[in-house]
Amino acid sequence: MSINLVPRLNCAISRRFFSRTYPLHDIFTIQDEDDFKAKVIESKKPVVVDFFATWCGPCKMLTPRLEVALGGKGDKIDLAKVDVDNQENLAAQYKVSSVPTVFAVKNGKVIDTFVGNKDDDELRAFVEKILD
Repeated sequence: MSINLVPRLNCAISRRFFSRTYPLHDIFTIQDEDDFKAKVIESKKPVVVDFFATWCGPCKMLTPRLEVALGGKGDKIDLAKVDVDNQENLAAQYKVSSVPTVFAVKNGKVIDTFVGNKDDDELRAFVEKILD
C-alpha cells in the first residue's frame, strides 16, 4: 500500500515546490483553430507554442524542461500545447513536419522557432529572446 502512496506524495511535493518557487504561467492545450486564434494569435503576451504528439519520446522529454525554462516568468508568457494528431490543420498551416516543433509567437506573429530537443541553456535563451 505504501508503494501506491509514494508516487502521489512525490507529485504533491513537486507541485508544491514549483508553485512556490516559480509563479506559474498559463499552460493550455489548444482545442481547435478558433481556440488557437483566441489564445495564441490574439494574446496580449508572448506565447510559446509546443507542437507535439503523445507517442513522441523527445516531446515527452522536452515538455518538462520547457516548463522549467518558462518558470519564474509568471504572467509574462504562456505555453500552448498543440497535439499534431488532433490538430492536423494547424500543423499543416504552420508547416510542422516533425515533432517536437516549438514556435515563439508575439503580437500574433511567429518570431522564432526550433525543431527537436535543445539543451537547458538554449531553452532559457529562447525564452529570454521572446521577452526582449
